[in-house]
Order: sequence, then C-alpha cells, then structure tokens
Amino acid sequence: MIARVTLDLAVRREFDYLIPNEMESSVQDGTRVKVPFGSREVLGVVTAVLAESPHANLREIIKTVGVHALVTPPILKLVRWISEYYCCAPEVAMKAVLPDSVRKEEEGWRERLYVRALQPHDKLPKLTKRQEDLWSIVEEWKELPLQELVRLAGTTSATIRKLEDKGLVSIAPQISERDPYAKEHILPTNPLELNDEQSVALKNIIKTIDCLANSKDHGKGIKGKGVFLLHGVTGSGKTEVYLQAIAHALEQGKGAIVLVPEISLTPQTVERFKARFSHGPLQTLVAVLHSHLSAGERHDEWHKIRQGRARIVIGARSAVFAPVEPLGLVVVDEEHEHSYKQEEAPRYNARDLAVVRGQQEKAAVVLGSATPCMESYYNVQRKKYGLLSLTERADEKNMPIVRVVDMRNASRKDKGMSIFSPQLHEAILQRLEKKEQVMLFLNRRGWSSSLQCTECGYVAECPNCSVSLTYHRSAQQLMCHICGHVDSAPSKCPEEHCGNSSIRFSGLGTEKVEAALDKSFPSARVKRMDSDALKRKEDYRRILGDFRSGKIDILVGTQMIAKGLHFPNVTLVGIIHADLSLHIPDFRAGERTFQLLTQVAGRAGRGDVEGEVYVQSFTPFHPAIQYARRHDYIGFYDQEIEFRQELHYPPVGRIALLTLRGRSEDRVRFFSDHLRKEMDILASELGDVVVAGPAPAPLLRAENFYRYQIMIRTPRMPQLSRQLSAKIDLLQIPDDIRLIIDIDPMSLS
Repeated sequence: MIARVTLDLAVRREFDYLIPNEMESSVQDGTRVKVPFGSREVLGVVTAVLAESPHANLREIIKTVGVHALVTPPILKLVRWISEYYCCAPEVAMKAVLPDSVRKEEEGWRERLYVRALQPHDKLPKLTKRQEDLWSIVEEWKELPLQELVRLAGTTSATIRKLEDKGLVSIAPQISERDPYAKEHILPTNPLELNDEQSVALKNIIKTIDCLANSKDHGKGIKGKGVFLLHGVTGSGKTEVYLQAIAHALEQGKGAIVLVPEISLTPQTVERFKARFSHGPLQTLVAVLHSHLSAGERHDEWHKIRQGRARIVIGARSAVFAPVEPLGLVVVDEEHEHSYKQEEAPRYNARDLAVVRGQQEKAAVVLGSATPCMESYYNVQRKKYGLLSLTERADEKNMPIVRVVDMRNASRKDKGMSIFSPQLHEAILQRLEKKEQVMLFLNRRGWSSSLQCTECGYVAECPNCSVSLTYHRSAQQLMCHICGHVDSAPSKCPEEHCGNSSIRFSGLGTEKVEAALDKSFPSARVKRMDSDALKRKEDYRRILGDFRSGKIDILVGTQMIAKGLHFPNVTLVGIIHADLSLHIPDFRAGERTFQLLTQVAGRAGRGDVEGEVYVQSFTPFHPAIQYARRHDYIGFYDQEIEFRQELHYPPVGRIALLTLRGRSEDRVRFFSDHLRKEMDILASELGDVVVAGPAPAPLLRAENFYRYQIMIRTPRMPQLSRQLSAKIDLLQIPDDIRLIIDIDPMSLS
C-alpha cells in the first residue's frame, strides 16, 4: 500500500511513501507520519492511501504520530478546496488546520501526580495526629492533585508518602488538562422566551438542520443551500437564537462551531454558552480556540474536540477548522467583520470557509450581523442565502437616538481641533450624574498621529514605511504601527538647519482622549482599552469584568469595544472622529464606516434606560454617516450597490490582488510590468476578466519593502484561481522579489 503525504515543508507538492506491513492498519487519510526526505526525517500528513504509485523506488514511512488520525476526512477535503481556491501550496493549507501545539511529534499532555483514596482492607492503621488530619482531607476529596493536597493540608509530600506506605492512598501520574476558564464560576441558565421574529428564525434553522441531516443530495433544493443570513438589529437577541439552534443540533447528535471576530468578545460569549450547556440532558464541554491561549491550553482544547468530549466550539477565525464530528451547525457572528480574513497565507476568509464547510458536511450555516457585508446581502438578493430578519430589539427596547455633530463648526469656535463637542461634553456630564456608564470610541491608538515642525514643515516619518510616526506620550516614544519601529520623542525639530523648539503633535488617539477625560471629568473612573493598554491575555477579561460590575464609569477604546459587547448600564456612546475610515483609498471605505458606526451605536441603550449616541464628524452629510444615523441598512445597501455595479467591484464581481514586493523599487516595478503582460494573456484565454495596474500600493513602502499591485476582476473566481495558480507555477520569479496572491481581499492597502 502507498501513502501520499503532504510534508511540513514548503515544497508545493505531495510525495508517495510505502506503508510497512505492520503499519497498514494504523495509516489512513489524515494520519500524521514521520518520513525520510533526503538526508532528513520530517513530519507530514497522509492525504490519500493508494494501491499503487507512478513512482519507483519509494521509501518507507518511519512511524505514525498519535493514536488516531488528527485530520478528519471532511477537513482534508476542505484543505484541498483552500489550496485550489486561494492559490496556495497544499502544505500551507494543511498548516492552517492543525495548531502548532498539535503538530508536534510528541503529544503535549501535561502530567501531574494525583493522590487517590484507597479503601482500607480492615480497620485504619495507627496514624499520627497530622496523618489523621491528612487522611480526612483525602477521604473527603477522594482524589486530588498532590500539590493541591500539600497546600490544603499545610504539609509536605513526604508526609503524604507515609499514607501511601500504609496502603491508604495511591500516588500516580495522570493527565491534567489546562482549562483557560477553570477558575470561572458560571451559573447555569435556561432558554429565554423568544419573540415572534426570533421564533420564526429558529424554526427555519431547525428545519434546515433536520432536512440536511436526512438529505442524500448534500442539501440541493433546500432554500439557500442551508445558509441563512440572520439580519438582526443590535440587541435583537441573535445570540439566544444561536443557543436554541445549537441545542437542537445537540439533540440530533451533532456538534456546533461558533465563530466570533474579536478575541475580546470570546470571554463574554463563552460565559453565555457554558452557562447554557453546563447542565441538563444536553450537557457538554464547550471548547475555546483563539490565539491568546497558551500552547498547552490550545493543545488540550483541540483534543477535547477531536475526542468528541467538547461538542461546541467557540473561537476566532481558525476555529472554523475545529474537528467537530458530526457537524450540524456553524454560526458566524458579526459576519461582516474583516478580521475573519487571514492576512497571511493561506489568505482565507473564515466566513466563506464556514459556508463551504457547511455545504461539504451537510451542516446548516447561520451568518449573523446587524450590518451584513455587501457580499452576504447580495447572495440573499440572488436567492443563494435565506434571509431571517430581526427588526426590533429584544424586550421591546428602543434603538438609541443618534445625533450627528458637525465638527467644522466646533473647530471654528475653538480655533482648532476639539476632542469633545459641547453637546457630547454635556451629555457625558448628565450620564455621570445619573450613575450611568459611557463608552467613547476612536479607532486610533496613541496620543497624536504625527509630529510636525511649524517652521520648516518637517514630519517625523518611519524610516522603513511610507507613514508618519505616532506619538505615544506614556512611553515618550514615536512608534510606527506598521513595522513597530520606535524612536524617542524629540524636544525640538531634528532638522540640523532648523532646531525649532515649537514642534507640534497633531491629530489625536485614544491615549489623548483618556487624558482629556481625566482633566474634564476628574471624579469619573476612566479606563482605556486598546492594544497598548492590554499587555496580558487576562487584561481583556479583567477590564470588561470591571466595566460590567460598575467599577469603570467611562470606557474609551478602539474597535475592540465596538461590537458584540452587552452592558445594560451603558446609556451614552460617543464616536470621537467618525471620518477616520471614510477617506482611505479603498472601495469599501463607505461600507466599513457605516458598519462601524452602526455597531458602536448599538452598544447604547441595551438596558432599561433609552440610549443616546453622538457622532462627531467633519463630513456629517456623507451617506454612510446619514444611513447609520437612521439605522437604515437597506437604504445604505441600495445606494452602495449602484456604485459597485458600475465598476464591477465586489459583490458584483470578484477580485484577485497580486502584490509584488522587494527592496529595489525599480526591480519591483520592472517585474510588475512583465507580470501584467502574463496576466493579459491569461485574461484573453479566460475572457470576462479585467486587469488593472501595475500601480504602487496605497502604502508604497512597508518594512523597507516596496510594493506594486495588479488587480484582476472577474465574475468567475474559481476558474480564475485554477488558471492563475497554474500560470504562477510556471513563472520564474526573481529571488529578491516576492509575489503575494490575495483572493477576495478585504483591504487594498
């Protein structure tokens, strides 16, 4: 028998190996193996078991790794789809589905010594007073870790060993799982009563789960092929629909995956799911997968899923690969979020993979959002997805009142940039007096966005990237948010011929807003939440916990506070600078701004008091801002789709973005011209393809690499992907130039 193996090496092909007779029963699709490769021994995954091979003189597999196949057949199928569609090597796609902690040759379980009480054969042997006290603890606990017993009893391991000598306890190593939520005390909850719209949505999802489970045609003929867009306004109770739909999947003997866009949202989501499924007939472990777990925690959580002990998985984008079998439901919460897009190879979108995986495994897929991405709503319009609508907030709560403040007038009055308009300042004061909470949003870190000399015009720029340096006051540093370059902040202009001491820090970031709040509202308890303030993995949970319990009055932060969070006492939300994302050179700028404003606004008024939102803008009449003010997604979609249709931008067409990067701008530009000619040939072969560029990337230089881009638009991306991959394989790319292929990019920068 022959095993076809994808190696853990960047070789862009698979290799055949003989399966020794003694391994034939243990080698199957998805098995991890160690094989010879040249003079080395390397690890890989078996992707197929064959009767014969076209190659001669095959070498034998050295050993298998693990007691069972780590990659399930459905995940193998998904790996092949990723490799083909996203134009990446098989080993790159395979690496994405297995965490590093799981890929190692030796299993990474942690073993600890456990003390277990034994039943005495006769009466108790003679014990000292200390031994009697120790035995009473062991007898009560039955079994516990040795170190925990040492702590509880205030004794030593030597004393405990004496109980072992007397035959009262056994001390032996056991696997001790690392649970990131082990210290959490979660109270069980029961299903909530649904309103009419929620009930309709749930019935449709349940019906689809059942139809797919019983169908033999992989869901053909079922409305939206088993995919629903759950379009619900903020606070409409989408999560309760997810919970009850998952409960039905569990009743059918199936598991579920829930994707969330931000790691910061995971603790709150995990708490709700663990509370619901920690008891009763549907009790199951809830596993968590995201990058803030330690390697050991990730190893243990992944194996809980693979062993079938955890039938619900919650996590960020990589959780879409969780080995849940059989899979009944995949939920993608806040499906519009661009964080679902992987920015390194393989450059997959977890939302799209959720749909593909659902169709491959006959599982229902629910994409939930108050502000769906244009692609998803376009698929609804084309009848590819079913639409489920939640038009009102749960418990009949009102949507917040949104007030747009024209900051052009405020700036003229203050003779400069004002952080808080008089309206927002007064609103914060009123809410604090009522002991209500406030959230302020600004999607920019640091103190100031640039340092500029008022005399000679000098601007502090990154030596590696085409961006200005951001000033961080707390560290007294200038920092590049692209490459991480750091300079000390000068006290005067660095230009030798100038030396002006009146250098100015312009623009603002969350650090400056926090300082302004401390000055304007000295009695308020203010906390900042951005990637500079959160250094340890537990900081997310701690700050959100303090805010929920009322220990923080004003929470100021970046987009990590903008969506998915539920705090009933937040009655005021302020958006400091609504225009930041409007003027970037990207066709999605308006869509992103609308989504962000709507999501941030949705944090207000989720309790008993009606919410209020102040949107500060220098372009107050922009459609994205006006439609967000009215919570009018359909209106925004209708005007935005006209622009997309005119230029054949997504969702009407699809985009492949080819980026060339190298140290020499001239060489990158020269090879870009050559690549354009090759793409023109490809376009003529395929037809219905538009090639644009090459042109400098919006960020021309990043980390000392110059970047040029070619954009390809087509309505038929699968065909383009296959042909593009074949063309690139034949292309001789210079060693000093790297080509990056991004299918369905979420950003053009």
